[in-house]
Amino acid sequence: MIARGLLVVLAALCALPALAATCRTETFDGASYALCDVDVTQEKLRLFLYDSSNLPYGYFNTLNAALEKQQKRLGFAMNAGMYHEDRTPVGLYLEDGVERQSVISSAGPGNFGLLPNGVLCLQEGRADVIETLRFIDETPACVSATQSGPMLVIDGALHPRFLENSTSRYIRNGVGTSDDGRMATFVISENPVTFHAFGRLFRDHLGLRNALYFDGNVSRLRAPELGRNDIGFAPVGPIIGVVGPLIPDETD
Repeated sequence: MIARGLLVVLAALCALPALAATCRTETFDGASYALCDVDVTQEKLRLFLYDSSNLPYGYFNTLNAALEKQQKRLGFAMNAGMYHEDRTPVGLYLEDGVERQSVISSAGPGNFGLLPNGVLCLQEGRADVIETLRFIDETPACVSATQSGPMLVIDGALHPRFLENSTSRYIRNGVGTSDDGRMATFVISENPVTFHAFGRLFRDHLGLRNALYFDGNVSRLRAPELGRNDIGFAPVGPIIGVVGPLIPDETD
């Protein structure tokens, strides 16, 4: 019976579509990074903020528990943009066609207001990091979108305010997209790094011409294939991730 049950579970696993985020660790200029590539022509990236009671999920495990009730599971996930103390987004937040917060184009305090900032725009089979003023001008038909800042790389150039000799080092996370919109690469540093070093990782190591900073110090990653499911010291705001079917519980 045990052998039969094992075979059934293995067969079910083989039948499940893979949660297409390919994760790995790499080193660049002496710092270590965890990276996850998502081919958006094969998998749908989704944004999450509030549950059915209009309360922020806050944690990957809370979101996954809610998905399991729908017979789904969370694969790769990452915090995806800056937020206020009540977890509401600082800038544009669009989830499955519903706008929770409008785009902000003005400069302001903190990293978000360090212009240029940008938007991660998710369309069917496409993901693009777009500088905010260009986003407003072009008005792409995003299904979901999250705004954050600063931009790390803008059309192949590092953000003009980044200093090579900066002493501000944090664990940082962000996303870059390929020019054809097919691949989104999510990165979190495993060592405290400067903005300049983090931007160069995307531009010089990964060859991505547009990349966006998500956050620092509170950065989190869920990457099952790397054995990571970061909990953190406080709940986060927007979460981005890939969702798949729940693995059947076979006990016979």
